[in-house]
Amino acid sequence: MALLAVAVLVTSGQPVIARFAASGYALAVAAYLSLGMLRRLRQGHWGIDILAVTAIVSTVLVGEFIASMIIVLMMAGGTALEDYAAGRAKSELSALLARVPQTAHRERNGGGNGAHKNAGAPNGGANGAASNGVVENGAHEDVAATDVRVGDILLVKPGEVVPLDGVLLSDAGTFDESSLTGESLPVERTAGEGIMSGSVNGEAAVRMRVTAVMADSQYSRIVELVKEASESRAPMVRLADRYAIPFTAFAYALGAIAWIVSGSPTRFAEVLVVATPCPLLIAAPVAFLGGMSQAAKAGIIVKYAGVLEQLGKVRTAAFDKTGTLTYGRPSLVAIVTADSMGQDELLRLAGSAEQYSSHVLAASVMEAATSRDLRFETASEALEHATHGVRAVFDGREVVVGKPAFVAEYAPGVVETELVSGQLAIYVGVGGVYVGALVMSDPLRAEARRTLAELTALGVTETVMLTGDALATAQHIAAEVGLTDVRAECLPPDKVEAVKSLPLRPVMMVGDGVNDAPVLAVADVGIAMGARGSTAAGESADVVIILDDLSKAAHAVRIGQRTVRVAMQSIWIGIVLSVGLMVAAAAGFVPAIAGALSQELVDLATILNALRALSPGRHPAPPTGQADASTSAITRTVLR
Repeated sequence: MALLAVAVLVTSGQPVIARFAASGYALAVAAYLSLGMLRRLRQGHWGIDILAVTAIVSTVLVGEFIASMIIVLMMAGGTALEDYAAGRAKSELSALLARVPQTAHRERNGGGNGAHKNAGAPNGGANGAASNGVVENGAHEDVAATDVRVGDILLVKPGEVVPLDGVLLSDAGTFDESSLTGESLPVERTAGEGIMSGSVNGEAAVRMRVTAVMADSQYSRIVELVKEASESRAPMVRLADRYAIPFTAFAYALGAIAWIVSGSPTRFAEVLVVATPCPLLIAAPVAFLGGMSQAAKAGIIVKYAGVLEQLGKVRTAAFDKTGTLTYGRPSLVAIVTADSMGQDELLRLAGSAEQYSSHVLAASVMEAATSRDLRFETASEALEHATHGVRAVFDGREVVVGKPAFVAEYAPGVVETELVSGQLAIYVGVGGVYVGALVMSDPLRAEARRTLAELTALGVTETVMLTGDALATAQHIAAEVGLTDVRAECLPPDKVEAVKSLPLRPVMMVGDGVNDAPVLAVADVGIAMGARGSTAAGESADVVIILDDLSKAAHAVRIGQRTVRVAMQSIWIGIVLSVGLMVAAAAGFVPAIAGALSQELVDLATILNALRALSPGRHPAPPTGQADASTSAITRTVLR
C-alpha cells in the first residue's frame, strides 16, 4: 500500500512529496529492523540484518527512494512467503490437532457394571471380550470425552474417530491408523485387542471398553507433543547468521571498491541492494519446518525443530534392551513335559491358573494358550503368592505355576530345564505331580538388525546397549543384532553416566520405559518408543516414535540429515545468487530498482528449494522381503 501511494504521488506530479514520504517510511522500517538487530547483538548474536538496514539507508541517501521502497516490499514479501511455506510445512503437524475427539457415545449404565459383565475371565481375557453386539438406539448417551471413565462402554459409529484408548468388545473391527502410525492400510482388530484413540473406525459400528481417560489416552499424548513441536523455533532459524560476518564484510568491501572505482556513491547502494539477506533468513526455517512435517507423516514426532540438526549429526546410538531392541513381551518358545500329560493340556491348565496372577508373564502364558484356541477353566479357589507363583483349584484338581522352588512345595520332583541366554522357564505342577515347564523368551524385534545396518550406513559409527539385564543375556542379544558395545546390569544412574562418557557425539538414546526417562533427558537426542512406552519416557525425550517400530529411529536420523542438507543447499543458493548479483551491480549492470526486484527471484528460488524438505527424498530400500516381514509383524503387535 505504501509503495502504491508513492507511485500515485509520482504520477500525479508530486515527486518531492513522494520522495519525502517514501524516504520517511523506509527509514522507519530501517529503525524498526535496527531495534531487533540491537537486541540480538546484546544477546551475543551477530546478525545479517545489518545489510538490509544499510541497503535501505544508503538508497535513501543517494535519492533512490523507489529502490528503498522495493527493498521494504521485498522484505515484507519474503516474510509472507515464509509464512505461506511455514503454513504448508506445518499442515501435517496440525492435522492431528483438528481431529481431537470432543464427544463419546457411552452406554447408559455401561460403566463399571458393563465392564464387569464383559470381563468374563478374571483378567478380562478373550472369553469375556467375545460378548459383543451394537447397542440399540437410545441405549447410549453423548457425553464429553473428558467425562468418560475407565471401564465405561462406548459405541464408535462408522467413520468416527476413536475418542479414547480401549479394548475392542465387538467380534472384529477395521481401523485407519494412518494419521498416527503412518501405516496406509487399515488394520483389523479382533475382540480383546487394544484400539488406539485417534484411529478412525471402518464401515461397521463397534463397541469398546475404555482403558484410559482422555488425559492419559495415546491420542491426547500425541496432541500435546504436536503442540510443542508446532510452537517450537529451530536454532537454525538464524543459520544464515553463521555466514553473517564474511558475507557482510564481502558486501561492504565490494560496494566500497565499486564506489571508489566509479566515483559514485550510488554504486555502493546498488551493491548493498542486491546483498539484502532476506533469502538467507527464510531458507533454514522453511526447511526445518518441512523436515518436522515429513517426520510427523512417518509417525515420528520431533518436539523441537532444532532437534533435527542434532539428528543429522548423530555418531553414537545407544539402546535400551527390553521393549526397544526386543518386543518387551516374552513369548512361548517351547513346552517341556515331564510325564504323560500332553503339551496343549499343560499349557491350558497353566493359562487357566495364570488368569488369577498379576505377574507380567501371566499375560504371555494366557496369550500362548489363546493362540492355540485352548479354553480356560474357572477356579473354585485361587491364590497368588507374590513374586513366586500362583496356586488354583479346578474341579478339585490343584494347579501350581511359578518358580521351581515354589512349585516343588506342592509338586515334588521338579527338574530345572536347561536354558540358553535370554530364556526363562515357568514350572507347572498338577495334582501334586510335576508335569513340566514353559520356556519363554523375549524375542528380538524383526526390524532390529535392519535398523542397526541403516544407522551404520548413515554414518553412526558406535552402537551401544544399556540394560539392567545380566551380562550373558545382554551379550546374546548384542551378538544377534550386531552392536559394537554392551553395558549390562545398569541402574538408571549408571545409564546416565554411560551416555555422558560416550566419546563420539552427538549421542542418540532410544528407550521406552520409566527407567529410561533420565538417560533420554541427558542424551543429545532422546528417542522414546511411544506406542507402548511410558509417559515419563515420552516427556523426557526429544523425539517420540508413535508406531511400535524401531526402524523409525534410523528414519529420524535420515530425515535430520536430509533436512540439514536441504537447509544448507538453500542458503548456498541464496549466497551464490546474491554474490553474482553483487558483482554485476558493482560493474554497473544492475540499477538499484532492478536489483531490488531481482531479490524477489532469489527469495523464490531459495524457498522452493527449502520446500524439498517436505518430501522424503531417495534412500536405499531394505532387502526384499525384510521390510514386508517386519512391517507385517509391527502391524500385528501395535498396542496389543
